Amino acid sequence: MIAVIGGSGLYDFEDLDNRKEIELRSEFGEPSDNAIQGQIAGKNFVFLPRHGRHHKLNPSEINYRANIESLKRIGVNRIIAISAVGSLKEEHFPGKFLIPDQYIDKTYKRNNTYFEDGCVAHVPFGEPICARLSTSISQSMDEINIEHSNKGIYLCIEGPQFSTKAESKLYKSWGCDIVGMTNMPEAKLAREAGICYSSVSMVTDYDCWHEDHDSVTVDSIIKTMNNNKEKVRNLLLRLPEHLSQENTCKSCISNNIESVMTNQEYIDSSIIKKLRHILKN
Repeated sequence: MIAVIGGSGLYDFEDLDNRKEIELRSEFGEPSDNAIQGQIAGKNFVFLPRHGRHHKLNPSEINYRANIESLKRIGVNRIIAISAVGSLKEEHFPGKFLIPDQYIDKTYKRNNTYFEDGCVAHVPFGEPICARLSTSISQSMDEINIEHSNKGIYLCIEGPQFSTKAESKLYKSWGCDIVGMTNMPEAKLAREAGICYSSVSMVTDYDCWHEDHDSVTVDSIIKTMNNNKEKVRNLLLRLPEHLSQENTCKSCISNNIESVMTNQEYIDSSIIKKLRHILKN
């Protein structure tokens, strides 16, 4: 099953066949919302609005752990994360798509691991994105002529405020391509859960570093997001043709069980029970 996590402006996907609403449950609290389950070209998909279907959750309020664990519970093995981002480079203009291959995480309020409370694990994260899933997305974009870049650095900030001009210029000097608020710790948790993860980032603005463009506003984001909805729809409808028949990449499973440092005999049984879906390959 493939999960699509919709960001700002994307709260449903009406093209799913045999649609049904399902309640998501998690050991880690409340997920963002119920999900919509269905099929595209015979493949099983589930859609989850990251901020809730009425956009009630700011980026720091999203229960990322509950979202990822609840998706793993229902059999999700691939996640496509869609989000709005600001551009930190001239060539990433509003309306363009980008598939990041690296992240810099500057969030600081969010629970970013499942491994705590007496169970410690250090999961490899050097290559944070599923290369095979990203390639499938890029191929689909090529076929329907969506202009995009298939790599780049996503700088994730805490928000919900946009960056100051000084911050924006600093992130630009680091060589970052885009700035957003939601792919972290989402990507980290997907890796801990052994789920393939790739992001589709839609550029809505030039943040506030660009002297020739107005600073980012909610109105400008919504306008660009609305223009991109049809592109996202066409991308998801074309994607099944390029998806691998194999379920999950060995690199994304990331031997999370082997990454647990704590001897199991010293882990409380309640923690083992809580992590049973996360550690299931």
